[in-house]
Amino acid sequence: MSNTQSVVAEKIALVVKARRKSLGLSQEELAHGANIDRTYASQIERAIANPSLGVLCSLADVLQLTLSQLIGEAAVE
Repeated sequence: MSNTQSVVAEKIALVVKARRKSLGLSQEELAHGANIDRTYASQIERAIANPSLGVLCSLADVLQLTLSQLIGEAAVE
């Protein structure tokens, strides 16, 4: 994973985890809503996974964010 990709993955992880917690969702509820495995949701929150565009769209829906908000909040400064 390139340095830029790692930075973006870490920022997405922070946004996903913070938003999930602010909505009072468990990782299991997030995963179920996004139609992914709970362990994959955990990997995203730990910046281990490299989610596809489709997964990011699903996560944004569950987290009540637009994709641009999810990515925009995680953009490299």
